Amino acid sequence: MDKALLEILACPACKSSLQLNKDRQELICRGCRLAYPVRDDIPVMLTDEARELAADEEV
Repeated sequence: MDKALLEILACPACKSSLQLNKDRQELICRGCRLAYPVRDDIPVMLTDEARELAADEEV
């Protein structure tokens, strides 16, 4: 994923910055503990598509 794009993206739920998890191909929001999928290098920034991070999952 392009670093410039990652810098301007924000969580649609809380507007926090996001971190890329390359292994899982997800954008992680630490604020609301959601993971947004990245499909074919396109971030899917829909809260309905995001998964909640498990309590023991590291962010």
